Amino acid sequence: MKIARFIANRIARSKQKSFSRFILRLSFIATVLSVAIMIITMALATGFQQAIENKIVGFWGHIRIQEKQADKAVGVREIPLRRNAALEEKIKKEPQVRSIHPFVNQYALVKTQSSLEGVLIKGIDSGSHWHSYQQFLKKGTLPKLQRDTFSREILLSTYHANRLHIQAGDSVVLYFTQAGQAPRARKVVIAGLYQTGIEEYDRLFAVADLRLVAPLTGWESNQIGGYEIFLKDPSQAIQIANQFFESETLPPTWDVLTTRELAPQLFDWLNMQVVTRNVLLSFMTIVALVNLLTCLLVLVLERIPMIGILKAMGSTDLLIQQIFIRFGLLLTLGGIATGTFIALGILWLQNTTSFIRLDQSAYYIDTVAVEVVPLHVISVMGGTFIISAFVLLLPTLLVKKISPLRAIRFN
Repeated sequence: MKIARFIANRIARSKQKSFSRFILRLSFIATVLSVAIMIITMALATGFQQAIENKIVGFWGHIRIQEKQADKAVGVREIPLRRNAALEEKIKKEPQVRSIHPFVNQYALVKTQSSLEGVLIKGIDSGSHWHSYQQFLKKGTLPKLQRDTFSREILLSTYHANRLHIQAGDSVVLYFTQAGQAPRARKVVIAGLYQTGIEEYDRLFAVADLRLVAPLTGWESNQIGGYEIFLKDPSQAIQIANQFFESETLPPTWDVLTTRELAPQLFDWLNMQVVTRNVLLSFMTIVALVNLLTCLLVLVLERIPMIGILKAMGSTDLLIQQIFIRFGLLLTLGGIATGTFIALGILWLQNTTSFIRLDQSAYYIDTVAVEVVPLHVISVMGGTFIISAFVLLLPTLLVKKISPLRAIRFN
């Protein structure tokens, strides 16, 4: 073992110019690039998916409870349901539930002195629910809620603000319309401007205090549009949703939807990105392994005279195989370490400076999101090393077929 390690280290440190040295450099660079690209791809794909999911969850919650509606579209107002105190208490006691919030949606017209724009006002309650909208805030502040009465401040999207030529701090009049009744007006202040980057939401919604919107729906005082539930562990959403749906407390006409069911087109699109990521990872793995295989094969062929001398001196085939495998693993470990260092450096730079920008209208985010998962990095490093170790065995099988006499004469 010591002899194999000594000879492998000497070969690795050899500065003799040869064709194999050029091949070794190419193999090392290919390994570095493959590992770096795989780690970067994993981090960017995970970050991109996480960023989009956070936007959708921030707007809708992880789980939504509402009356059953066939082909429920985003822009369609919910059928009202009666608040269920027993269900609310049961949901709050669930270990995985972080919070539960009632909401109400109501159509309204936003009027300035010179313009008029239709919106769907989303009324949400006080407390932690508003914090989820902080990530979307572009200008101004979140509405300041009052304890004794409703807030007259609202969030308006930058899309509507540009169309109405207004800014944060400006006052507008909201006209709430109901069938068979005269419009009811409320003068409000634009506390802040938000932008989710999801055009369907930005073109449609404004956000206000639930106590402002609920009395203007025409519903009974104890009726709401539904509940939005935020979880501690998003991965448990489907399991928790099924648990709520099967609960005896839940009325039979109510439905329980996860975020994926609320925005299936967006999650289908994200799943396509995962497929693309997996294809790229497969190609980069193949490139790295083919290069390592070629590298060691060339090295074995170039060292045939050395193999012959070692065999003539009594070395076993296993010892000679160990020499080349150790050399290949040294090359692989160096490439993995360098590739990982470069990848993490680039990801840190992107996370710090956001130097890679995106078209938000096409990708829903304006900068490339990064999410470095330690398990992913370890998987790439460990997987590359283990697979490479098995692949490196193939060229060394030639050692058994080399005759000492012919090998010494080989040129």
